[in-house]
Amino acid sequence: MAQVGNGSGNNADDEDCFEDAYDRIPVAGKMDLKTSIEECSMALNLVLNNKFSEALDLLKPWWKDSMYHALGYSSILVMQAAMTFEHRDIQTAMAVIKEALTTCQRFRKRNSVVESISSLVTKQSNDHLREEEMHAEICYAECLLQKATLTFVQDENMISFIKGGIKIRTSFQIYKSVFPRDYSESFRQFEGGVRLGIGSFNLMLSLLPQRILRLLEVIGFSGNRDFGLSQLREGAASHGLRAVLSVLTLLLYHTYVTLILGTGEGNLVEAEALLGPYLEKFPNTSVSLPLFRSQTLSTSLSPPQAQLKFEECILAQSQWRQIHHLCYWELMWSHSFTQDWLQAYRYADLLCKESRWSKAIYVYQKAAILSMLPEEEIKKTGENVVELFRQVEGLKQRLAGKSIPTEKFAVRKSRRYNARNPVKLVVPALEMMYVWNGFTIVGKRADTTESLLITIEKTEEELRNDPMSGSDVKGLCLKHLGRLLQAELCFTQVLSSERRIRFDHYLIPFTLYELGLLYKQQGDFIKATRYIENAKQPYCLYTNH
Repeated sequence: MAQVGNGSGNNADDEDCFEDAYDRIPVAGKMDLKTSIEECSMALNLVLNNKFSEALDLLKPWWKDSMYHALGYSSILVMQAAMTFEHRDIQTAMAVIKEALTTCQRFRKRNSVVESISSLVTKQSNDHLREEEMHAEICYAECLLQKATLTFVQDENMISFIKGGIKIRTSFQIYKSVFPRDYSESFRQFEGGVRLGIGSFNLMLSLLPQRILRLLEVIGFSGNRDFGLSQLREGAASHGLRAVLSVLTLLLYHTYVTLILGTGEGNLVEAEALLGPYLEKFPNTSVSLPLFRSQTLSTSLSPPQAQLKFEECILAQSQWRQIHHLCYWELMWSHSFTQDWLQAYRYADLLCKESRWSKAIYVYQKAAILSMLPEEEIKKTGENVVELFRQVEGLKQRLAGKSIPTEKFAVRKSRRYNARNPVKLVVPALEMMYVWNGFTIVGKRADTTESLLITIEKTEEELRNDPMSGSDVKGLCLKHLGRLLQAELCFTQVLSSERRIRFDHYLIPFTLYELGLLYKQQGDFIKATRYIENAKQPYCLYTNH
């Protein structure tokens, strides 16, 4: 990370006493590029130390005159808007981003009419740009990405989605136009921005389905995961302003993205090593959340230890309560894994009351957790489980004009309770645990997995009313316990009983996928490939499987 204060990087006390340095910096009479980067670096340090208001105060005087102050100021407000999901915060952030883009635009190279027309025909080189103009390109591209992000969440219609897509494409083209090249020492800050942008784009795009990625490649996008990760690693290893942003992107990929969108095979060793130096410098930072997540995934923290870490993170700051919501989410799952349903309910209830991210998920999650409790315990909470399930559908939202898949799942499951005589869900909290790939975490602890298996087996009498409900999660428990033959029998039972499935028809493709992973684990890659490919097909084809 760039040093703050005098910018020399030679004073060891700067790292330990950056707040004192912040107090000593005089208001500049003129903001040059070097000073603006130093002040933006100091603002980032303040953010990492949970001093969000102080960071905004530092950036505000110059945000309409300095590209880096504009970028930093808008970044904090966009982060706040993304966390609160409040219309007022989104509108404020959007207005600031528009002004920030105007500020950055003033520092970009002004093309003549001939140059502008030429750029539409041929790719233009940026080798002739001055240092300030090159930084302006990157700052402008980053602000465009921020505006695209808010465009997606601000409106639900397809026009907004297209507008956001155009901004993203423009941003990506800017990054491509300045990469690759050999950077001198004076351009190290700029290089970090390029590697962050190119790396993030390649990584994010590589996560898209292949058919969508192929279409995007036609219009100039590219998504190479290994290349993206390598660029982010180089950015993280630098000492520039954006090094910590590369670190955070890698951390989120290893601890959240691989779990939610993949099989949970993130590089946890790398994740913990990347964040270590920042935790030494900022021991109470909210950035420590991915590390605690990583330690939970790698089982270096026991569930009680992990819970304590997240509780400490809540106590570390009170300016942005939305960061508390991330901790509530983790605590809700941690208590769910150990089947401490009352504590899990407590955090699910807090999310329902305080967070606006996904009311449908939160309410469904609360109802699902309560469903795991005995009736007398539910009555003590004062909650009506049936009414909670009935609220879910009305809380569904759209993002970028599309329904959120997990919300759609919750809505379909909760519709059972809309009938006069509701059809009870038997182990809904465990099903949601599967949807969020929680068994990847639980499965690393035999005692926790065994306890979940016992719970499922105790409800098998009820499961006879809908014989396949719960069979998939039972098979997962058996697989993680190493009882592979029993797991295989459990999965094949689901496939052979497709005609008897009354409600949860998604079980067929899910079970085909899990069988594929089971055969992969056993080394039968041909069979594994066949089952996983079959899972991608319409599941009505497997009636006679």
